[in-house]
Amino acid sequence: MAAFLIFRPASVLKVNTIGSEATDFDLSGVNKDTMKLSDMRGSVVLVNFWATWCMSCVEEMPSLERLNRILSGNPHFKIVTILYRDDLGRGVQYLKQNGYTFPVFINPDQTAARLFGITGVPETYIIDKKGVMRDKVIGPADWDSPQVVSSLQALINEGP
Repeated sequence: MAAFLIFRPASVLKVNTIGSEATDFDLSGVNKDTMKLSDMRGSVVLVNFWATWCMSCVEEMPSLERLNRILSGNPHFKIVTILYRDDLGRGVQYLKQNGYTFPVFINPDQTAARLFGITGVPETYIIDKKGVMRDKVIGPADWDSPQVVSSLQALINEGP
């Protein structure tokens, strides 16, 4: 008699989709501080998955830094970068060496990557002030272009 093994996930994660509320997740920072996506409600959040070993990510970083500097004075805008399959120490060192000022986090259990259904890096998601995913960008982008800055400012200026 043949035996069959049936694999069932312990819990099924609902993948975030454009127009739906982004599922909350935990992140760990440099000083072992933790943060949740829900902590940033009331702000437009740009969530960027990247890695130091990813050449497209490395090419994209200067435009993310310029965007960060353009919008850093606005309390209703946050950039959250999440290292994907990479070491936090290596990521922090990379940011320091290049003078980047945006925060970097890890999500050790990769829950965030599964919630967003990422297929590789870089991948970026825009979440509005109400916690709703508004856009998904696969691959590198020019984050400081006038069109992107204008679109983000429009989201920031939307109602509460």
